[in-house]
Amino acid sequence: MSGALFDPRPDGPVTVAPGAVHVPGWLDAERQRDLVRRCRDWATGPAGMRRHRMPRGGEMSVRIVSLGWHWAPYRYTRTLPDGTPVKPFPPLLGELAGAAVAAAYGAPPPPDAPPYDVALVNFYDADARMGLHQDREERVDAPVVSLSLGDSCVFRFGNPETRGRPYTDVELRGGDLFVFGGPSRMAYHGVPRTLPGTADPECGLSSGRLNITIRASGLPAR
Repeated sequence: MSGALFDPRPDGPVTVAPGAVHVPGWLDAERQRDLVRRCRDWATGPAGMRRHRMPRGGEMSVRIVSLGWHWAPYRYTRTLPDGTPVKPFPPLLGELAGAAVAAAYGAPPPPDAPPYDVALVNFYDADARMGLHQDREERVDAPVVSLSLGDSCVFRFGNPETRGRPYTDVELRGGDLFVFGGPSRMAYHGVPRTLPGTADPECGLSSGRLNITIRASGLPAR
């Protein structure tokens, strides 16, 4: 099953909106396998993956583990609700974020850019979805870096003003990079559906989708 939605696939970076860039196939198979292995390590207890409950009582279908800072709708904290320490932010992800920004924008982050210090590792099973939302918990406007592993998904990228149209649906496959900053930093975005069975067997993830979202919180260092 190919799951292709928007063939032919572009060969290089594609600007989806001002400041929002899709880079297909940015991660090679070896790097994908390494990140899948690391995600499994990060997801182990006691501060493992969990489904967050939203303020209105609903439970998210996506399972999440936070690194560096604990994300909960809609804030960051230093510890999990039960007092468990948040797992540290891996330097590797900070390095990847810098390289990702350079790949998307043609230049690395400036020397005075706020450091990337938080990551959300999201796991989508076949039924998981992510509603349209803004990444607005951060105190700085550094670009958000998103890495995809495993199954493909439909990634809906909207506008900064409303959850409605206009928006663009992008097929994100395993190994793809998506960066959004500048005028698109506060754009609504989400995942209306995944495409089960589309993962490359070489990536090390037999089913489901992993998304690593790397951000600069702008919060005081620990």
